[in-house]
Amino acid sequence: MNSRAIKTVAVTGAHGKAGRAAVAELLAHDYNVLACDLAGPVGRNSDLGAPTMRADLTDYGQALQALTGADAVVHLANIPEPGMFPPAETLNRNTAMNHNVFLAAQALGLQRVVWASSETTLGLPFGEDGGTLRYAPVDEAHFPHPSSTYALSKVLGEGAAARIAAWSGIPFVGLRLTNIFAEAEYHRVPGFWADPRSRAWNLWGYVDARDVGAACRNAVEAGSAGSENVIIAAADTIMNRQSAELLGEFFPNLPRRRDVAGFETLLAIEAAAELIGYHPAHSWRESISG
Repeated sequence: MNSRAIKTVAVTGAHGKAGRAAVAELLAHDYNVLACDLAGPVGRNSDLGAPTMRADLTDYGQALQALTGADAVVHLANIPEPGMFPPAETLNRNTAMNHNVFLAAQALGLQRVVWASSETTLGLPFGEDGGTLRYAPVDEAHFPHPSSTYALSKVLGEGAAARIAAWSGIPFVGLRLTNIFAEAEYHRVPGFWADPRSRAWNLWGYVDARDVGAACRNAVEAGSAGSENVIIAAADTIMNRQSAELLGEFFPNLPRRRDVAGFETLLAIEAAAELIGYHPAHSWRESISG
């Protein structure tokens, strides 16, 4: 690997919630951005502030074209959640997109690959009896426990990233993103409080889209090597009740790795802080009183 500076970053899935945040964050920090997506306006009609092309990343040639001219890639293009498409289609499309982008990055000699893995690799959704939930707070060692083909596609992506990073010497960072909220969506939050069980499936986790954008930039700038995967969540939960109280009511027999204070997230973010300097700056509490 050579050590040229990263100046131009390709962002796939650029019109999605995470993609828009990543593009805005990178542009604000003086990167050149090459954006692509299957949806949304392209070319001169794009509203992203960056050159935008249409690309179907399930086709390797189009993936190669989308990354040409970039020094690094932030790969956020995937079917975004379970249940949107038939299971086989979700697995096939996500796996094809991930593998094509990773192999295109290797072929082009990119400096770094940052990509969207998922909290679902850790065993989500967690059931009333705990399901595959073994302890809390959940950290990176709570892996792999895929319970859907969506989650399996991310587990397979992490495996492919490890192999291609070893072959190529390109550093990979997988962001195990939790449920993303845009600032305009926080009006929904009080609607969750009457039934905490409705959000127990991911231990009441969420993350602000702006913090996802910052995590993407941090990962581009990180000094990591090999392939690493870290949880990206807000510093707090989405509930107006304290985290220890929620665990005690809904997961009373669950082992706890450590005490949790106040409204602290139950999706541990210490590894992300150490690896990429991730420190979430936003919370729904900024705009809504709990």
